[in-house]
Amino acid sequence: MVAMLLALVGLTRSWVGLAAAEEAKPVVIPSGLRYEFLARWDVERLNRILIQDMPRFSGVSVAYSPARTAVRLYRVTYPSVVPEQGNRPTLASGLVAVPDDATTALPLVSYQHGTVYGKREVPSFPEESPETQVMIAQFAGQGYALIGADYFGLGASPEPEGYMVKQSHQQATADMLAAGRAVLADLKRIPTGLFLAGWSQGGFVTMAMLERLEATGIPVAAAATASAPVDVFVPLNGFLNFPRKNDAVWVNSLFILSAFAFENYYGVPGLARSVLTDDSYALAKAAYERKAADPTRIPTDLHALIRPDYFDPQFFATSAYGRLVAQTQAYRWVIRSPVRNFYGETDEAITPGLGQLAATYQRAFGNTRVEAVSTGDTSHRGTFAKAVPQWKAWFDSLAR
Repeated sequence: MVAMLLALVGLTRSWVGLAAAEEAKPVVIPSGLRYEFLARWDVERLNRILIQDMPRFSGVSVAYSPARTAVRLYRVTYPSVVPEQGNRPTLASGLVAVPDDATTALPLVSYQHGTVYGKREVPSFPEESPETQVMIAQFAGQGYALIGADYFGLGASPEPEGYMVKQSHQQATADMLAAGRAVLADLKRIPTGLFLAGWSQGGFVTMAMLERLEATGIPVAAAATASAPVDVFVPLNGFLNFPRKNDAVWVNSLFILSAFAFENYYGVPGLARSVLTDDSYALAKAAYERKAADPTRIPTDLHALIRPDYFDPQFFATSAYGRLVAQTQAYRWVIRSPVRNFYGETDEAITPGLGQLAATYQRAFGNTRVEAVSTGDTSHRGTFAKAVPQWKAWFDSLAR
């Protein structure tokens, strides 16, 4: 009897090992994408993210809806193209997160992440992305399917980073939506509505994605942002020519990442060198390329980072860099979907005026579908922390 029990235990272990091995193998879908199981996060971990980890990340305590179910996480690699380079084929990556329960029909949230400094601080590497973790806990742990693109140059992408390169952001997110839906279908899950959300850079990407989806006839139930730079010329011009006492020391990275990304994607040789001082160029290039560099050596004083001519508003506006920046906007079309742009009164990167810009523009010609919502006296991260549960409550009301 003992020998038989031991044999059964050994057989059970072999079945479990075989199942785990099968689960770990990437699944290839005929459309050319593949996905692989990453992890299962239980309810205890999800609630720890909401109660402990997020306050540490954001600096504020916020009441979130507790997770109801564990979540299964998958990394997706999918084919895409680079629009700025004649639709050159490329590969991109992202995340699919689904509740670990028997529910078939799920509302779908596409989350667009903020600016990151590590190549893997993105949705498809959720252990390294605190903002993705809170979205997983608050949405997938509450019965939503959650997807998120890594953007070109991040995650598993072989490209240089396409920071604030609008059409590439639109392409990466639209293709991730198609990939996410294909993965959900393979998992026998049915998305019942589409919601968009994004913070900081991801707020811009969310609005750009919405523009693309509306133009192609894909319905969006609602879109919500936090600290969204919907017109990139506005904050960069402000940092150069109208600095505030509370401007973030890390705004130097916005100039660095955009200057090199625009040079690479728009094909303007020497663009970054024309913007950055000789003393800062090599360090800035290493930072953009994610090479070993001491970030403390990169000037936080913009006058040490940026060439003097750019502090003349007319020069900035007419320069090659300034003209590309001025094209980088995502609010000047007639928006048909419900939108809420959340902003903080003391955000160190996004002024209240910029936070309200899309709503102000749309209301100027009578469109009331876009609302600007204040989160009060909040920092950049605090605005995100306070916006997320409000996104959730709004999406819940529409999903019902």
